[in-house]
Amino acid sequence: MLLGFKTELHPNNQQRTLLAKHVGVARHAWNWGLWLTRNILNHNSNNPGSKLKFPTAIGLHKLLVAMVKPNNCWYYEVSKTAPQYALRHLSVAWKRCFSKVSGQPQFKKKGRDDSFTLDGSISVDFNRIKLPRIGWVKTFEILPDNVIPKSVTISKKANRWFVSFKIEKEPQITHKLVDVVGVDLGVKALATLSTGEVFEGAKSYKNLVAKLSRLQYLNRHKTKLSNNWKKAQLKIARLHSKIANIRKDTLHKLTTYLAKNHSQIVIEDLNVSGMMANHKLAKAVGSMGFYEFRRQLEYKCELYRSKLIIVDRWFPSSKTCSRCGSVKESLLLSERVFNCEHCNFSCERDLNAALNLAMAGSSSVSACGLDNADVAR
Repeated sequence: MLLGFKTELHPNNQQRTLLAKHVGVARHAWNWGLWLTRNILNHNSNNPGSKLKFPTAIGLHKLLVAMVKPNNCWYYEVSKTAPQYALRHLSVAWKRCFSKVSGQPQFKKKGRDDSFTLDGSISVDFNRIKLPRIGWVKTFEILPDNVIPKSVTISKKANRWFVSFKIEKEPQITHKLVDVVGVDLGVKALATLSTGEVFEGAKSYKNLVAKLSRLQYLNRHKTKLSNNWKKAQLKIARLHSKIANIRKDTLHKLTTYLAKNHSQIVIEDLNVSGMMANHKLAKAVGSMGFYEFRRQLEYKCELYRSKLIIVDRWFPSSKTCSRCGSVKESLLLSERVFNCEHCNFSCERDLNAALNLAMAGSSSVSACGLDNADVAR
């Protein structure tokens, strides 16, 4: 299976300049292509009798070479694949828009989501990678052995450059300690397992929100685009990156532990967008990263030969007694201990939900269970 590998680059000043030029050309090609395609769509909607053909990625690149490159000589200072991939990504974005998967693509702004893609003569050595038109660039960590990437994506975040590419990795067979485990995700604790284990969330945003607010407060009166303003913006971006990295590190450790040591993992199909709509829970839900947890768990279960079972979101895991199976009519969010009126069973709320999920997975409930192969389809 193909897995993404991402690591930080350690470029010198000359290479930083070249990387910035590639980003600028890719952004310019995207914005030009978006401007052209929007004009074509407006023309077709206003003139139904004389519609213009919507260009493909190849057609856009031919128009770019004929109309844009001769008037912008700085296009020739970078690899030709940078604008090519930008137009390919724009074509994919329009296809997603036409199929109503996402909204219309937007114009890109300098300094926000800076990235570009290259292919060609790419080589990987011990702790460096060779990029077209840029040369050998050092990395902060050792790269995988015997890897020849077909393409690489370079991105910039908080003034740090990263490279990512795909590597082929065979699924691994590990010794499973537990057959079936139910995982209940929550805000108070990130995950409660049916085995009784509790994993606390990173809560990096809650821990660093005071520092973030202070930096934003001090930056309120600085002149925009001045040197002091740019320094303050960089500090804010680095702190945002630190918050996100702490969250991702916690999720990676938890999902790897689950996939390596459990044969079947049962989770709920949470309505994350609906939970984010609640202004009282949105900040706490966002800091936990429920969607990222499920995304990581899906591919790691395939990597470690585990089975992921997704239980329907309407399954009453919290309201059902894990001993006798009776279901309560209502259960307030403030009730952290589940007390059954039929069998006098008392249990912590999240643990009771995790036990119910484990039983739903072990009984192979076809009405509300999906394995990871079905999820991928």
